[in-house]
Amino acid sequence: MTGYEVAHVDELEELPINQGEFVWRPVRRRFGISAFGTNAYTANTGQRIVEEHAEQDGHEEMYVVLRGRATFALGDDEVDAPAGTIVFARPGTKRGAIAAEDDTAVLAVGAKPGVVFEPSPWEDIFAAFSYAERGEIDRAREMIGNAVARRPDEWQGYFNAACFEVLHGDRETGIAHLEKAYSLDPEQVAEAAAKDSDFDAVRDDPRVAAIAGGSAAG
Repeated sequence: MTGYEVAHVDELEELPINQGEFVWRPVRRRFGISAFGTNAYTANTGQRIVEEHAEQDGHEEMYVVLRGRATFALGDDEVDAPAGTIVFARPGTKRGAIAAEDDTAVLAVGAKPGVVFEPSPWEDIFAAFSYAERGEIDRAREMIGNAVARRPDEWQGYFNAACFEVLHGDRETGIAHLEKAYSLDPEQVAEAAAKDSDFDAVRDDPRVAAIAGGSAAG
């Protein structure tokens, strides 16, 4: 075993996300990095390359456009980012990006200052949805279950388990997971459920409608 490893971004595992909207290429998992979080993403013109989100709890993120071009939404601003651009997003800043050229690649690096890094279990959930799209349902369900078990007091795992079951399994189980997520963080889950198209097939269920409307789920 040598003291280093080398890999080109195109040699990393390809995990299509959201029916191929963009491709996640795991970096941290590939090298076994334990000091910080890092991943790469690739997409073609008009496709999302950085999901829209805002990091909380002091988590800092930096994005590097490796090739191509991306348009970043940062708070209320829009930033053109050709190859070589570095974008640093402070905690709480809403961010996301769309590829402006084909075969655009973006590297993301993040960590929380002053805190020992712990790999996020949500990486497994991210990967699980991609495996499910490839038909590996049992493998995906096991990964999601393990991620939820590692963070039983956080709503994100149950919410993603709900999405997964509604799409690929038992809708009743999915709704039960959604109700559990809602019990842990009503405000965030109500907002997320209202926007997430994964729940379109069950929006006529009064339990889902109550949650997506932000009221108590009975």
